[in-house]
Amino acid sequence: MTDKRHSKSNLPEKTCAACGRPFAWRKNWARDWDNVKTCSERCKGELRRKTRKGEEQTWS
Repeated sequence: MTDKRHSKSNLPEKTCAACGRPFAWRKNWARDWDNVKTCSERCKGELRRKTRKGEEQTWS
């Protein structure tokens, strides 16, 4: 029987697109890991705000 558990040091990591900090895989991201870009909801909102401000500046 193979052991499916992972130690924290063996989990895949990514760098957050908003804050630049590394974050590790979480079980609730298992289905969508390829599309995860931020480490938290707060960073996700921050990234959205940055892109909105960028769009507003291009129109001005």
